Parts: sequence; structure tokens; C-alpha cells
Amino acid sequence: MDELFGTFFGNTPVSQQLAYLQAALLENIWETVYSTVLATVFAYVIGLPLGIILVTGEPDGIRPLPRGLMRVLNFVINILRSIPFLILMILVIPLSRLILHTSIGTNAAIIPLVVASAPFVARLVEGSLRESDAGVIEAAKAMGCTPFQIVRKVMLPEALPSLITGLTTATITILSYGAMSATIGGGGLGTLAINNGYQRRMDLILYVTVILLIILVQIIQSIGTRVANRLDHRITKATPKAKRHKADKAGIG
Repeated sequence: MDELFGTFFGNTPVSQQLAYLQAALLENIWETVYSTVLATVFAYVIGLPLGIILVTGEPDGIRPLPRGLMRVLNFVINILRSIPFLILMILVIPLSRLILHTSIGTNAAIIPLVVASAPFVARLVEGSLRESDAGVIEAAKAMGCTPFQIVRKVMLPEALPSLITGLTTATITILSYGAMSATIGGGGLGTLAINNGYQRRMDLILYVTVILLIILVQIIQSIGTRVANRLDHRITKATPKAKRHKADKAGIG
């Protein structure tokens, strides 16, 4: 088998690559899932409030903030978003050492993932909240709702399908960022692909990890799309089942 597939799967014997995959694959899959989920959670802890502030803090927003503060906030978010991730990872190494006392490993890679993803999440949340019906927000104001109540009971529920779509996009982006974190000693499938698959010419390992990353992306996208569609009342109302239910309530048919 080594002689048959050696030309296609690199210089290392195929049997040796298979043995390495068997020993390391599950651990690297877990590290990828673990770092992606944790980085996504922390990115939303930071990015969700920022996105809300970007919308509500505008001069015509429900809770206007000083123009200077909004300009600084937008400037910082734009700067962080404009820095390529590979460069940002290097710039954030001192922060990783300060927080975790190390810059190598799966946990250390989460820090640059969060720093890179939080501004992206803030813009996704901002775009989703801008889709909220202005008439509903004005009605909530007329009823005496506080800004916090408008955000919690009107804007977030109205934008929920779009927020779920944004969450899906952010998770996939963080997954791709995590694969690049191998360049600074991060763990996961990216490390397996770069350090072993590419640098050590174990092409079989490279192909397998790429396929697994594609599968993970497809799973995340499918779940996100399904959840967003279920929560989108515009789609739900258009389904034949919903139409039949509406007709039954009206006494038609």
C-alpha cells in the first residue's frame, strides 16, 4: 500500500500516516471544536453589547451617546477588523502571555481568536439590529418602554433570525481563524494540517484534515440555516402548513 499510494500522499509511508491519524485525530478534532465554541462565546460576550451600542447610541438611536465616544468606538472596531488575522495573532501574543502566562497551545490561541472576532461580531449584530421595524420601535417608545426594554423585548426578538445567521457566519469564520492559529503554536486540526500534513509532507494527513474542516463547516451552516428558518416568521407564514392553519382558524375549507 505504501508503494501504491506513496506518490499521492507524500514521502512518509501511508501506514505511518494512518497510525499517526489514529493516535492524534480525535484529540485534534476536540481541540478544534473546543476552541471554536469557546472563542465564539467570548466573542459574543464582547461583540453583542458593542453591536447594540453601535445602533442604540447613534444620534437618532433610542439611547444616543456622545458623538466623540461613538466615533472612537467605530474607529477601534474598524482598525481591529482591518488587521490581517496572521498579523493580529502575533500582535496579541503579549496579551496571551499576560492572561494565561503562555502563548502556545489551544487555550492561548483563543485570545487572538476573540480579539479578531469580537469586532466582526459587533458589525454582524449591528447589521441585524438595523433590520428591526422602526414602526414597532416607535410604538414601544410611545408605550413608555425604557431603552433596555426596547432592546430586550423588541429589537433582539425581531432580529433573532438574522442574529442566528450572523452567529453561523461568525462561528465558521472563527473555525477558519483557528485553523491558522497553528502558525503560532495553537492546537487543533490546523496544527495537524500545517505541522504534519504540509511541513512534514504527510499529504494524507493534510487531505483528511481539510475534509474534516469542510464537514464541520457544512454541519455548522446546516444547523444555523435550519434554526434561522424556523425562527423567521416570514418564512413560517409562507409554508403550506401555516396557510392551512390560518384557513382553518378563519373557517375556510
